[in-house]
Amino acid sequence: MPPARSYLFVPANRPDRYGKALASGADAVIVDLEDAVAPAAKTQARDMLSDWLSRQSQPSNNVWVRVNAADTEWHAEDVRCVAAAPIAGIVLPKADSRDAVRNVTRHFNGARSRLRLLPLIESAAGIARMREIAKAGHVERLAFGSIDLQVDLGMQCEPQESELMHLRVEMVLAARLAGIAPPVDGVTTNFDDAAFLEQAVGRARRLGFGAKLCIHPRQVDVVNRGFLPSDEEIAWARAVMAAVGQGDGGAISLNGKMIDKPVIMQAQGFLRRAGECE
Repeated sequence: MPPARSYLFVPANRPDRYGKALASGADAVIVDLEDAVAPAAKTQARDMLSDWLSRQSQPSNNVWVRVNAADTEWHAEDVRCVAAAPIAGIVLPKADSRDAVRNVTRHFNGARSRLRLLPLIESAAGIARMREIAKAGHVERLAFGSIDLQVDLGMQCEPQESELMHLRVEMVLAARLAGIAPPVDGVTTNFDDAAFLEQAVGRARRLGFGAKLCIHPRQVDVVNRGFLPSDEEIAWARAVMAAVGQGDGGAISLNGKMIDKPVIMQAQGFLRRAGECE
């Protein structure tokens, strides 16, 4: 199964919305026990989620749960609640060290082999330790908590968040060095502006991200399409592979440009994401 392109949040205290989120077309759904739930409602939200999970007959490969942060009173019980549940994995907010990630595994015992983690990097400490966090066991990919990070750093970013560009590049590097899937970009809070969202997804893809967090079902289709190769890229990739297939093993050119191994790998990557090759 290819890595998810879209992760849609749904409040844990709204089980009536779980099914709608799962039917939205999102590659993954994150049931949120953290920011989407007020402190007074967190225990009830966890009970609602636990009840819903207990009624699922089959394991789910696309349901994640964002637990509360490690320094909160709800964290340990949140993790225990979902440790044996039929979910894809845990989204860990405020991930600021490798130890914070590793501590989650204590609750899994024999189920550790299937544990999948998605640490949210959303603090100065998390940014400083991204590379070691990415290499912690069971981390599937990193996620960029761009909104919380701006608050932590005291930043006032423009809507395009160009001030965060270098940090996004650092996250892509951390994921690549750790050998994990490309990271997940942060949310776009305006869910009514499809053109702006398309630009944000395009930027994330150009930087090397492989997915994006969504806060509204309306964003899912734009995000899913945005992480697929364009028609022009697919046509170019087909032409490259056709030229390779017709070559004799020597130097190959296409439209006046040399085709070498990196070009071939990029073409294969486009076709793979388009489902045209293994």
